[in-house]
Amino acid sequence: MTKNFAGDPSGRNWVRTAKTLAEALPHIQRHGNRVVVIKLGGAAVGDEEARKNFALDVTLLRQCDIQTVVVHGGGPQISGMLDRLGIEARFVGGQRVTDSAAMEVVEMVLAGSINKNIVSEIRMQGGRAVGISGKDGNLLCAVKRESADGSDLGFVGTPAEMDTRILDDLIASEAIPVIAPVAFGADGETYNINADTAAGAIASAMRAARLLLLTDVEGVLDADGRLLRSITAEEAARLIDDGTIGSGMIPKVRTACDAVESGVRAAVILDGRTPHATLLELFTDRGAGTLISEQPR
Repeated sequence: MTKNFAGDPSGRNWVRTAKTLAEALPHIQRHGNRVVVIKLGGAAVGDEEARKNFALDVTLLRQCDIQTVVVHGGGPQISGMLDRLGIEARFVGGQRVTDSAAMEVVEMVLAGSINKNIVSEIRMQGGRAVGISGKDGNLLCAVKRESADGSDLGFVGTPAEMDTRILDDLIASEAIPVIAPVAFGADGETYNINADTAAGAIASAMRAARLLLLTDVEGVLDADGRLLRSITAEEAARLIDDGTIGSGMIPKVRTACDAVESGVRAAVILDGRTPHATLLELFTDRGAGTLISEQPR
């Protein structure tokens, strides 16, 4: 006899839900007790509904014993605050020049409002998150970065040394670290680090099973504009050389390839605007976005 469910007399929706959960089980088992580093960027950082969905995803991952680490960006929010404060934003080759006044704003926005909003969203979904920056526990030590043409970018850095003990401690306490990508330099100054770069460095240092780069695009597209579901690091290099991968995507792809070459099992570039994109990637056969690894998906 078919059980009667309110609003769904046939019970088909409930059966579909149970089937989905059963299909996810092998993926949950495969990723269990492994490190997944997720970079949250683009519109998802500033969109309340997208942050809510993301918070639900990472809370579920942690409940499934997946050791989840979050690194976030916040470029649009930084630009908005600089505008409100009357501080002119200057760019060289697409990179923000960060002087001392701008660096104060960058740290305030990244390690302050954005970081704590993400932590709050995770708490609202029943998770336990701790917001830190790369300065805490000497997590990230940066060196000054220059543009490709040698221009001075101010307090823009790139990771030079890592100490992941603070992340190990937080994960051992079943918390989700949420990291703002600012760091000390050896000179004692504070540096702004690109969030993709910071996430890649952290994933490499922790020998993560996955690095997920959530952005505002579907993934890597072929010459006809179709999504490439899986490419190797070697194929990615060829696509950059022949111009298939455009300039805006090149830094993300190179970050993904560097992480894979440093021991991360796979890196994925996916659309953070898609509801529950993280769960689709980790818990389904098809995945989401473009997976970059040594072997095809």
